[in-house]
Amino acid sequence: MTTPAFESLLNRLFSPCIYWSALLIGSLSAEGVALYFQYGLDYGPCVLCIHIRLWVAALVLVAVAGLVAQRCTHVQKACHLLTAVIALGFTERSWRTLAIERSWIESSCSFESGLPEWFAPDRWWPWMFEIWESCGYTPEMLGGLTMAELLAGAGVVFVPLAFIGLIRSLRSTD
Repeated sequence: MTTPAFESLLNRLFSPCIYWSALLIGSLSAEGVALYFQYGLDYGPCVLCIHIRLWVAALVLVAVAGLVAQRCTHVQKACHLLTAVIALGFTERSWRTLAIERSWIESSCSFESGLPEWFAPDRWWPWMFEIWESCGYTPEMLGGLTMAELLAGAGVVFVPLAFIGLIRSLRSTD
């Protein structure tokens, strides 16, 4: 059971305007950082990095839909469900990237995206989704942490938040 003050805080944080705006700003920032590392610092993306970018791009679309349809309960529930799926996909790809980087698993990456032929973001938007390198290394970022470590850490935060949002939306009777 939650206190009224905590429930009030949750209501504010998960209000559609704040929640979807935060996800949109965070997603666009993450894509911007990835592109800066790619084009500004010449760290090309691997196939797993591209998969992560695709999950983040999907989150941008869902956050925009959530913002546009703030008053539509059914759309909000669908957006929360999609966000939970995106959170799981993002986190799985992030943890796999970290596991390969740390040699926790034996794996190799190809230059093939593994996506179906009809879905070809690497051909449609190569500046954003073209695979440049094989997996195994991500650049160092803040505080000596690598990009893979930060992405995995973001997933640890993102999954519970997405599922809290989903549960709250499903409980909503509006």
